[in-house]
Amino acid sequence: MAKTVGVIGGGQLARMMIPAALELGVGIRVLAETQGMSAALAASAVGDYRDPNTVLEFAKTVDVVTFDHEHVPQPVLRALVEAGVQVHPGPDALQFAQDKLLMRQRLSDLDLPVPDWAAVENPEQLDAFLKDHDGRAVVKTARGGYDGKGVRVVTRVTDVDDWFTTLAEDGNGGSLLVEELVDFHRELAQQVARRPSGDIVAWPVVETVQRDGICAEVVAPAPGSAGRIAELSQDIAVRVAEGLGVTGMLAVELFETRDGRVLVNELAMRPHNSGHWSIDGSTTSQFEQHLRAVLDLPLGATGTLRPWSMMINILGGPEGATMPDRYAAAMGEHPTAKFHSYDKESRPGRKVGHVTVCGDDLDEVAYQARGAAAFFQH
Repeated sequence: MAKTVGVIGGGQLARMMIPAALELGVGIRVLAETQGMSAALAASAVGDYRDPNTVLEFAKTVDVVTFDHEHVPQPVLRALVEAGVQVHPGPDALQFAQDKLLMRQRLSDLDLPVPDWAAVENPEQLDAFLKDHDGRAVVKTARGGYDGKGVRVVTRVTDVDDWFTTLAEDGNGGSLLVEELVDFHRELAQQVARRPSGDIVAWPVVETVQRDGICAEVVAPAPGSAGRIAELSQDIAVRVAEGLGVTGMLAVELFETRDGRVLVNELAMRPHNSGHWSIDGSTTSQFEQHLRAVLDLPLGATGTLRPWSMMINILGGPEGATMPDRYAAAMGEHPTAKFHSYDKESRPGRKVGHVTVCGDDLDEVAYQARGAAAFFQH
């Protein structure tokens, strides 16, 4: 295929697109933020993704531009479109992944299920929301924030005094997002991929386990989800993709509440941590599918290769710790596990790789996956 995909951002998501591109015969070039990033194997340029000239020059070398993250500013995205560059997902869709207030408003307009929410500009408005919601809520910064950053559970207005101070100092009249503290049974994630021509496919809904705001484990498919939960989750994700005009991969993070509802929590318009299991556990990985989708190629099948898959993130241990000996030991003890290194320097809490195990028995799959991941925990 005489096509080249350009990826803005040199992290592990771009890195994991490289094998898929090689297998498809697709060229791949990466605009990395700095030298030596995770996707250095395909990094053809190093530069600031916030600079229009840098990004436009990079775009001249590829057929379509896509992303490792959602942080490219809207003016840069729109400059690409104005220059005739194919951008997937486009700025009109990405704005809803970049701004949580815009996202909540758009999903509400589409009559999609979301937690009760409000935009609050000052402590008085937050106090009123707390009084209406039993004195507890979740407050989020509208922009930025990931892996638990920019999110706080609050019981008092003073819990986010610093965020209100930052808004006031910014002088642009911004707001914080406040939401009800959802009484959820578990967290789910539903992935779909959509081509510019409109075709869309979905993977099985998965269960995610978060620790300290970071995704720790993913089980595919989500246990006990067959039937209503699976159908509802897929319907929500398809409606989001079509309603927001997403092209490429979309992950919809969901709450399954104790009273049986399924609510949209967050969106990611790119490959997502909840879909890493698909590299080893699905007919088509999310990374291959993302390349197919942004190039408007026929989409691949999304069935599972084995009844169960579990993915566990490897979080960096002590500052500067090396990993080779740990990988070798884990491989020796758990030969059914598949290991994926991101070639990133280890530091506490940093995602430096993941382990996936697939099999017929969920208990055995979980035992092997957790056992393999345990080699990297200390």
